[in-house]
Amino acid sequence: MINLITYRVCVCFVTALERISRWVLPDFAHRFLFSRSQEFPVARFFLGALFGALSGAGLFLGLFHNVSMTSVNRLLAGYAFVAVCILGGAFSSYFRCSVLLIFPSMLGSRGRAYLMLFVLYGLYRGPIANIHRNVQDVAFSMGCNIELQIKHSKVMWREVMEPFMQVVQGIVEDNGEFQDEAKSVSRKFQSIRDEVMGQYGYDSMEQGPVAAGNSTQDLYAAKTMMRCDNVVEQGIERCREWFEVKWQDCMDAIKAPVINHILCVSMRFHFLCDIMRVMKPWCREDIPVEGNFGQTFDKLNFSIDALSREFSTNVVLQEEEQQSVFGVSALREDFTEGLSKAFEETKVILDQFLGLIQLLLSCTFITIFTSAFGYARQYTQDIRFDNIYITTYFRQIDARRKRADKRYLLPLKKAERGLFINPRSLSIHPSELKLVMAGLLQVVSLAVFVCVLLAVDMVLHHIFDIIRRHTFTKFSLTSSHHIDINVGGQSMMAKLLRKTIGAFNTSSNLDMQSSNQHCLPQPRALTIEDYLWSFVPLLMMALMCCLQVYSNRLRRVIAAFYFPKREKRRALFLYNLQIQRRISYTKRQRTRLMQLGTGEKTVLSGVLSRLERLGCRLRWCCVCGERQRGDRAVECTVPGCQAAYCPQCWRDLGRICYACVPTSNWDPVESCSDTDMYYVH
Repeated sequence: MINLITYRVCVCFVTALERISRWVLPDFAHRFLFSRSQEFPVARFFLGALFGALSGAGLFLGLFHNVSMTSVNRLLAGYAFVAVCILGGAFSSYFRCSVLLIFPSMLGSRGRAYLMLFVLYGLYRGPIANIHRNVQDVAFSMGCNIELQIKHSKVMWREVMEPFMQVVQGIVEDNGEFQDEAKSVSRKFQSIRDEVMGQYGYDSMEQGPVAAGNSTQDLYAAKTMMRCDNVVEQGIERCREWFEVKWQDCMDAIKAPVINHILCVSMRFHFLCDIMRVMKPWCREDIPVEGNFGQTFDKLNFSIDALSREFSTNVVLQEEEQQSVFGVSALREDFTEGLSKAFEETKVILDQFLGLIQLLLSCTFITIFTSAFGYARQYTQDIRFDNIYITTYFRQIDARRKRADKRYLLPLKKAERGLFINPRSLSIHPSELKLVMAGLLQVVSLAVFVCVLLAVDMVLHHIFDIIRRHTFTKFSLTSSHHIDINVGGQSMMAKLLRKTIGAFNTSSNLDMQSSNQHCLPQPRALTIEDYLWSFVPLLMMALMCCLQVYSNRLRRVIAAFYFPKREKRRALFLYNLQIQRRISYTKRQRTRLMQLGTGEKTVLSGVLSRLERLGCRLRWCCVCGERQRGDRAVECTVPGCQAAYCPQCWRDLGRICYACVPTSNWDPVESCSDTDMYYVH
């Protein structure tokens, strides 16, 4: 009998849901859903397991699709998670209820947080990535223009330096000829070197003055003096030899012994040869040697000696970085490659931010999951939790008491309407309106941020497009020169100059046309898909703010379907609690109004009285505080009492103004015939 009563009670307070089920579902499905737990045990087990498998697969995809895992680990974790969900779906109605509560929870604040992350993801894939791409394109355009300028500078520099490079190259190629010329000069100069540095023309045993010399000039002067002395001595010696020869010839020609000595005596005057010694002072004083002969000979000898060695030519190129041109401390790599590396580092940071968003998506889905389980737990443990709805069973209790001529609650008094929510009404309750306004404020702030970011992207795209259209440049590089230098003569210096300076005899013409068309930036505008990725989640968030009211009501319906006995206790508790409030309602209102009293006239009352004289009557109900327009307000007729009531509150108070009734004249029995506390069964 108890089970039958419980079953009937369950049927009573899910009548609306049962009516919808009977109208939508087939008869066997309807009977299965609203049957007792002892009926259809096998079907309940397998359908519960199937429900657990499907819900487990969906929950696993929502939780782990953004988590980086290997395929094997993902498969093992998926099997384990689905297996646990199958067990929960087969044996636990609490689990099935919590899974269904996920769907209305998605329309709440956690669902909006999930969509907010989708908005951030759309912003990253849309305007943020587009701004990064356009800025990168403009930076590459600047780098391309700089490289183009460098290329043109290289062409012009090469055109200027080409003659000099030809001279150097000619010297390198004529290395063999220069060596032959140098050896020929060295051979020809050897006779001069022998004459200057040789030790002939004087007695080598008498080198005292020569050894005393410190320089080539002194040595050559000493050698010249000694050679001069030697010439004088040789002249004297030859003169004497001549006298000897002539004496012998004379003696041979004259055979007479005495006569030949007399006649040939003049051939014995060889002492006359000593007169030539008068030339020695001239050799010492007036020697014909220039003052800078030694220094000139040393330099010429050193040059000829260096020239006689192996002649070699090398081209050495020295690169010098011009920091003032590039504005950087070092330019070891290509400018565009440096920009690419910098933007790649930025892209890595953005990709890490994207990975963080994906991880937060999984964490947000976990909060939705825990929120659903938390609602089911509080629903079954806290009888006051979310117990503010006038349900079908609440109405049935009130109708039964009304038919039994007992105290009933419906319709609610005006002051009580703010405490309850009618789940059948589409209007939003004031307590629900706070959640809606908070959610809309969050959506509006996010929408402002999205609009600002899209506006920045649009402005940058417009600026970059102006740069693209107005920075097109054509370059024209022209150059022409003709050089003809003739060097005459057959000397070594003439040949050397002919080999070197003659290389400047070149002619060239340069005419190069180019443009920076390939360097112009190509800014990209956002597509319709990018805008949809940004605005569709925002519109869904705004819609969810409005639907959150009804999804919160739906949570109670789902919990009541799985826990009908608990729903009965909650409805009975709420009805009894409100009966107790209703019993003390008159007393509480009387106490409040008597504490308020008629009061003294304030500045506001004076202003209102003046407005009344002008025909503008403003009245507020003393009980519910609602403004009463026109003559709808019920005013107390007692002189000096300024209390006003709305018609319904006036009826609820039994048409008695407690603001001016003395306490001694008020009888609680008159205003409330039933003051005892009792419990409705």
